[in-house]
Amino acid sequence: QVQLVESGGGLVQAGGSLRLSCAASGRTFRRYSMGWFRQAPGKEREFVAARSWSGSKLYADSVKGRFTISRDNAENTVLLQMDSLKPEDTAVYYCVASYGSTWTPSGMDYWGKGTLVTVSS
Repeated sequence: QVQLVESGGGLVQAGGSLRLSCAASGRTFRRYSMGWFRQAPGKEREFVAARSWSGSKLYADSVKGRFTISRDNAENTVLLQMDSLKPEDTAVYYCVASYGSTWTPSGMDYWGKGTLVTVSS
């Protein structure tokens, strides 16, 4: 059974940092791109960051320069380092895996259950 399990969420003050981790199991994700989406209360789910199996990285404009995605293929793990956090980053963050390259919610093959990040002002 394929599982993506997120950890690392929590409460942080504006300007602070958090690191999210996602552990994948149940299959080899070496040829999958992995990344993160988020969903704030009352809003649509949105793309945050992705790292392809070949190493390229993609970020949403709203997090460029503040968030960094990294990946350990051998460990089937993807990390999201979030710095200079803002109250508008408050959301449930979901780990995702995709065999394709279209970073929309419907284009993802696997989802984690999410981890809550709350940024206080």
